Amino acid sequence: MSALIPAWLNGRLQPVDKLDVHRLALRHKAVSVFVLSGEQVLIQRRAMGKYHTPGLWANACCTHPGWGEAAEVCAARRLGEELGITGLPLVFCDRVEYRADVGGGLTEHEVVDIFRAEAPADIVPQPDPEEVMDWRWLPLRDLLMALRRRPERFTPWMQIYLDHHRESIFGEDRVATAIEPV
Repeated sequence: MSALIPAWLNGRLQPVDKLDVHRLALRHKAVSVFVLSGEQVLIQRRAMGKYHTPGLWANACCTHPGWGEAAEVCAARRLGEELGITGLPLVFCDRVEYRADVGGGLTEHEVVDIFRAEAPADIVPQPDPEEVMDWRWLPLRDLLMALRRRPERFTPWMQIYLDHHRESIFGEDRVATAIEPV
């Protein structure tokens, strides 16, 4: 699992081993991708072999860029590696900073570039089982309800994104439609 990712040490961005970054709770770069198809949101359940938050539901993919790797390049690469989805145009949505305990003495303190991709209705993910144990499409309304009812089933970053940044990720119109009373 040893990989060098961009993290801030003494106020300067430097390549640091990924596990060390999380053990030391260093502020570091990350990317997240949300894939949408109409009103549907693609979510994935993290494989049980993941070094943190195994078995929890998250957005389509999340990762850390390699040292010197551009965020958009990283996002497209990781979408292909985790879910076998390639060729979708990515749209930058937001840059978010958060800090969350992810268990096992590890902390995510990320500066995340969040991207959105619109997928055709017939797209079928082909996940890498080392990364993803399950996936599904959910209407945004159902995803927000599931998060409210069972937050422990979701990664901390998914909770943060949906609680505090959903308008910038999904757009105000989609969010307004999803939270209208039935």
